[in-house]
Amino acid sequence: MSIDVPFAVQGPGAFAGRILFPALFVSLLTVGVRPVAAIQDSRELYQFEAVRIAEGPVIDGSMDEAVWQRAAVIDQFIQQEPEEGAPATERTEVRVLYDGSNLYVGVRAYDSGSDAVIASELRRDSDRLLDEDNFQIILDTFNDSRSAYMFVTSPLGAKLEQQIFEEGEGGRRGFSTNNNINRNWDGVWYVATQQLSDGWIAEIAIPMVTVRFPNSERQDWGINFMRNIRRKNEQVFWAPIPKAYTLTRVSLAGSLTDLESLNRGLDLRIKPFLLGGGRRVSSSGVQDNTTQEDFGVDVKYGVTAGMNLDLTVNTDFAQAEIDDEQINLTRFPLFFPEKREFFLENAGQFNVGTSTSTFRVADLFFSRRIGLSDTGDPVPILGGARLTGKMGRNNIAVMDLQTDDAFGGQGENFMVARYSRDVFARSKVGAMLINKEVIGSTYFNRTFAVDMAMAPHPSLAFNGFLAGTSTEGVSDGQMGGHMRAAWLDQSWNINAEYTDLQDNFNPEVGFVPRRGIRTSKIHLERTPRPGRYGLRVLQPMVNLTYTTDQNNRLVTRRLHTMLGVGFSDGSTAIIMYNSNFERLDDPFTLQGIVVPVGSYQFGNWRFMYTSNPARRVYSSISYAPQTFFDGTRTDWSLKVGFRATNRLSTEGQVARNEVDLAGGAFTADLTSFRIDYALSPTMTLRSLTQYNSLTDQWSTSARLNYIYRPGSDIYLVYDEVRRDGPGLEWVRDRRLLLKFTYLLSR
Repeated sequence: MSIDVPFAVQGPGAFAGRILFPALFVSLLTVGVRPVAAIQDSRELYQFEAVRIAEGPVIDGSMDEAVWQRAAVIDQFIQQEPEEGAPATERTEVRVLYDGSNLYVGVRAYDSGSDAVIASELRRDSDRLLDEDNFQIILDTFNDSRSAYMFVTSPLGAKLEQQIFEEGEGGRRGFSTNNNINRNWDGVWYVATQQLSDGWIAEIAIPMVTVRFPNSERQDWGINFMRNIRRKNEQVFWAPIPKAYTLTRVSLAGSLTDLESLNRGLDLRIKPFLLGGGRRVSSSGVQDNTTQEDFGVDVKYGVTAGMNLDLTVNTDFAQAEIDDEQINLTRFPLFFPEKREFFLENAGQFNVGTSTSTFRVADLFFSRRIGLSDTGDPVPILGGARLTGKMGRNNIAVMDLQTDDAFGGQGENFMVARYSRDVFARSKVGAMLINKEVIGSTYFNRTFAVDMAMAPHPSLAFNGFLAGTSTEGVSDGQMGGHMRAAWLDQSWNINAEYTDLQDNFNPEVGFVPRRGIRTSKIHLERTPRPGRYGLRVLQPMVNLTYTTDQNNRLVTRRLHTMLGVGFSDGSTAIIMYNSNFERLDDPFTLQGIVVPVGSYQFGNWRFMYTSNPARRVYSSISYAPQTFFDGTRTDWSLKVGFRATNRLSTEGQVARNEVDLAGGAFTADLTSFRIDYALSPTMTLRSLTQYNSLTDQWSTSARLNYIYRPGSDIYLVYDEVRRDGPGLEWVRDRRLLLKFTYLLSR
């Protein structure tokens, strides 16, 4: 049986039917097989009762207090890698206690290899921590099988925490259309570790005020644990997780039961800041010196146990890390991730779009449109408010921010309202409204959207949105929509999607690199596991992307074929080939070279190898020869990292693009060098130096961060930009800032 909506039908109603009706029909057919049984099985098979104590243990990494003996011992861990379902080869013991204000987790990680623990990373929030020995905890505090908090520590006591939304995309290879892992969230928690001759110990305390949970006297939480035994490249779980997924698959977590009388105190946190510094701009021998003094405050208040109100006055982001340089060899804008603290907590609740790690068609809300100019310069934010959280099955996210006049422009007001409701076991439906207004002007831009995420089966998911925009002076062609269906299990990763963005679809507070298109995509990927010859997994894949204009005329086509190889030691190799078609209706200017109107077919190879990332010296190299429009292009890159000690880490990278077109040729070089030095887990120095040959610009940023008490920081930041190449204006821009924050918590 098939139901077809002809493309010739016009109007918003027909547009909505063309985008959403076929997939919604399939969703309704399959909703009867929603994975309630699988979730209930996991929660019932893997559960333990929370043990309440009058006074918590001292967090010193010893676990020698008698109170730890009151907790049940969790010691049956199951392999995911390398042999799924087999018992862990090393013993792990976990104990959990709580006293109303804190949750305590004690870990005893045994290791039969003397001095075999791999741990060299001391920096907070470092990606390297995940490549070494570590222990991970996930807490589904609302017990909704969707959202969670995740905490990671290592034998050295390094820390990483993150928020999970919609199961963090559900799997390591991508499962939904949104990136729902918020790695930049910073929660207050405590850890102390100790290394022994037969393994290591970790004591962890997570304050109840750090997480959100239902407002009920008695409650259960979803919980799971994972240990990475790096020398064996072995990952083990308490509640087993299939190989297709990671610990973020919270629907498969176990259960921590009978938590009672949890206490968040007044649930008020006030964080003022003071800022002082100076700036010197030298241009062609003329110097301009300025000083900077500022202050502001952020307030966080728990309206309920599950809802959080954030207020900000005179917001400052001086401590935010600078963007990594990128060279754009496409016709479309590049995407830069958000790094500013105010926008990071609960950021996943505002997600509606088609974003994945490799293919972005539309994000309806993109916070970098607020408080940053088109060139990335900061625009003063006078103040704002944000309400985010959960009430029962209702998810609420509302934000309003006001910017000041800057760069010759007028101040702007941004209002974002997002509501969604959890339905069935792991599904949701929702809506969003975004309003942008220019103060003192009649100009406005608005976005309206409805969306859904259906998961009728543990391996099957549907995601989609239907949106419209309203812009002053525009009357038609302002609709956009997207639909995606995906199947992901231990052996297959299959997905198909369709996107239709009309010519005048214009979410100005979002990220839409291309409008006036209809894009269809299908992806097929198999994951065989040879288990011999040092091969852990193979990932042969093929996908086709087919894009037309609004008249169904082909404008872009890409056939992508790839073979990925994962080795037992953690290294990887990739070989791929892309066959491309591009139709240019307008000339395309690339670094001053004009690519004429016409149709082009070209292809590119890519060969890439990444070494075992847990080694002290690690590297990645890629080489990509290709044809490119009416010429040729060769890309190569090399990255080498060295962790000299558990305190000092360096990483250098160089990338070159050699482009030779009929209208001219150029070479683009991009180099970067990072230094990370951790005096302790609470004091780190990070520096990044970058060079872009296209602008002949050097940039350096160094940031010293001292967390003198949890939630309170001192930042010393130095930034420099220098441009003095031949034919360019000589510029040197230097800035030195000192920022002090203090967290008052009740």
